[in-house]
Amino acid sequence: MDKISLTLFIVFVAQFINAQQTTPPVLNPLMYEIAKGASAERLEADIRTLVNFGTRHTLSDTLSETRGIGAARRWIKSSFEKISSDCNDCLEVEYQRTLVTAEGNRRIPEDTWVVNVVAIQRGTRYPDRYVIMSGDIDSRISDPLNGTDDSPGANDNASGMAGVIEAARVLSKYQFPVSIIYVGLSGEEQGLFGGQHLAQKALDEEWDILGVINNDMIGNIEGIDGVIDNTTFRVFSEPTPPNETEQQRIWRRFYGGEVDGPSRQLARYIDKMTEQFFTNLDAILIYRLDRFGRGGHHRPFNDLGFPGVRIMETHENYNRQHQDLRTEDGIAYGDVIEGVNFDYTAKLTGVNMVTLASLASAPPAPQGLMIGGAVQPSTQLEWDASEDPDIAGYVVYWRDTTAPQWQHARYFPANTNAVELTGIVIDNYLFGVASIGKNGDQSLVAYPRTLIPRRR
Repeated sequence: MDKISLTLFIVFVAQFINAQQTTPPVLNPLMYEIAKGASAERLEADIRTLVNFGTRHTLSDTLSETRGIGAARRWIKSSFEKISSDCNDCLEVEYQRTLVTAEGNRRIPEDTWVVNVVAIQRGTRYPDRYVIMSGDIDSRISDPLNGTDDSPGANDNASGMAGVIEAARVLSKYQFPVSIIYVGLSGEEQGLFGGQHLAQKALDEEWDILGVINNDMIGNIEGIDGVIDNTTFRVFSEPTPPNETEQQRIWRRFYGGEVDGPSRQLARYIDKMTEQFFTNLDAILIYRLDRFGRGGHHRPFNDLGFPGVRIMETHENYNRQHQDLRTEDGIAYGDVIEGVNFDYTAKLTGVNMVTLASLASAPPAPQGLMIGGAVQPSTQLEWDASEDPDIAGYVVYWRDTTAPQWQHARYFPANTNAVELTGIVIDNYLFGVASIGKNGDQSLVAYPRTLIPRRR
C-alpha cells in the first residue's frame, strides 16, 4: 500500500470509529468559561442605574430622560445597542409595542402603551430556532396604580433585567448555531402584558422556541423566614402544557408523562447544568407553575404551549416586595438596593448563560420519538434519523415512575435511531432521549408521545 492510500485508509478508519463512538463526548470546556463569565460589578452598576430612574412603573413618566419607565427602557435599548456595537452589530435590537386598553383591565386605568426591549443574537445554523432569557422592566409599590412615587424595584426586578443585559454582554462574544433572544418585558405587575404580546407574536409567526427562562428576583439571599442562603435557587415549571389536546390527555392517562412536559424537561436541564458547571450552588426544582397563587412572565408562553420556567431566589423577603418605602415598628420596608446581593445575582446569571449557551450549541432534540414494549421483557425506542452534521449520538434516559429526576442513562452512537433496552420492563419506568453533539452539549430530553406500531 502506497503512502497516499495508507493515509486515506487511516482517515477512513478514524471517521468510521468516530461515527461508531461508543462513549459520549466529554463536557464542552467552553461552558466552564461561560459559567463564570458574569461580573458582579457590572451587575451592580446596571441595577443601580435602573434603581436611579426612581420608578419604572408601567404608568410612570415616559418622556423624562431621567425618571420613569420611558427613560429606563431607552437606557436598556441603548445598552443592547452598545453591546451590539462591540460585537460588530451581532444583535438585532428593537422595541415591541402593544396598546393595552383600560376596558376590562383593573390595573390599567387608561389606554397605555406597553413596550418590550428585544435583542436577538441570530444563530449560524438555525436562525429561526430560539432560546429566550427574559427579565422585567417595570416595578411597583403597595398601590398597583401608583406610577408617581418612588418604586426602586432593586430586586424585583432590576436584578433580573440586569442579568439579561449581562448575559447579552457575555454571550455576544461567541457564536451559536441557535438564536438567543434577550428581552426586557414590560407590564408584568399590571397583568403580564409584555409577555402576552411577545408570546402571541411568537405563536403568530410560528417561532421554534426551545425554552424561555424568565428571571424574576435573582438578588435576595435574606429570607422573611430568617434564613440567609446564597447556595440555592428555585426553578418553577409546570408539568404539561395547558393547551394539550384531548387525545394528548388520553395518551398521558394510559402511557404516562404527567410530569414530563417540555417545561419540566427545561427545568431538569437547568438543574443538570448547575450540577455540572457550578460548585456550592444547587437548583431546587419546584414542581408547580409558579409560587402559590402567584404568577410570572413565563406563564404567557406556557399558556400558548411554549416551554418556559421561572428562576428566582429560594428565600423571599416580603418586606421588600411591593412595599411603600417606609419604616414601621423598626422594620424597613421597600425594594431598595441594600437588599440585593450582587455575587448571588452573578451566580444565577451564570446559570442562565450556561443553559442558553448549551441549548444554543446542542443538536436538535430527537424528533418522532416512539416507544413500545407492552407485555414484553424489554423496552423499545425509535426516533427519526438526524441530519445535523455535528451530532455525535444519543443518550437514552429512564427513571422510576416516582423519581423526579432521570436516574439512568445509556449512550448510543449517531447512526442509531432504534434501541431495545433488554430486561428493562416498560411498566416500571419513564423514558426519554436526548441528542448529544460532538462538542458535548446535549439537547433537551424528548419524551415519547407515540407508540411504535405493532409489526406482524
